[in-house]
Amino acid sequence: MTDRVEAEREPLKLRERAYDAFTHHLLARNIRPGQFVSQRELVELTSLPLGAIRELVPRLEAEGLIRTVPQRGMQIAHIDLTLIRDAFQFRLFMEKEATALFATSASDATLRQLRSAHEDILRRAAEGITPALVAEAQQVDWGLHDQVIDALGNEIISNAYRVNSIKIRLIREERVRILDRLLVSVMQEHMRILDAFDARDPAAAVKAVEEHIASSRARALGV
Repeated sequence: MTDRVEAEREPLKLRERAYDAFTHHLLARNIRPGQFVSQRELVELTSLPLGAIRELVPRLEAEGLIRTVPQRGMQIAHIDLTLIRDAFQFRLFMEKEATALFATSASDATLRQLRSAHEDILRRAAEGITPALVAEAQQVDWGLHDQVIDALGNEIISNAYRVNSIKIRLIREERVRILDRLLVSVMQEHMRILDAFDARDPAAAVKAVEEHIASSRARALGV
């Protein structure tokens, strides 16, 4: 029975590996928005079998990460104003409610850990911003938002948020990655959110998140 269960799980593992590999290469910019790719090219890129890639395609289409263009093949999601508007609107709707709940439910230890990570980035930035620090700051940035969403304990919301987060990160990579000049301002925006969390003030936390997302959206739009 155990062997049979493992045999049934193997295709699922391959599909998940294919998805993880695809999103990794997408965010690493090994494949670019608007680019056309074939299933064979994805096989070469991910080093996974064609069967896994074929099963991956419907999921990517459903999530809006690729689209099939007749007589041309599969096209990676194109970054345009509609995608930016929709992705940031979805993010705002999700994060406002999650932030309000997190402000009252997060443990003191969790808040101390989040604050420490941000303060460490700001302290090191004052000493000099390096590419390694920029990359670490990006992870701290994403980590805060992911943690707030995951604290809801709702797998459906977390999964939907993850898909949208891929689009947001793709937009950032193309439009406005955290650069030297933005690192400090982004971390300071987060500190205002953390201040509201520490005060256990849901309304202030939501306001800080709204301002942070509005700033991020404006940067993506170039306004």
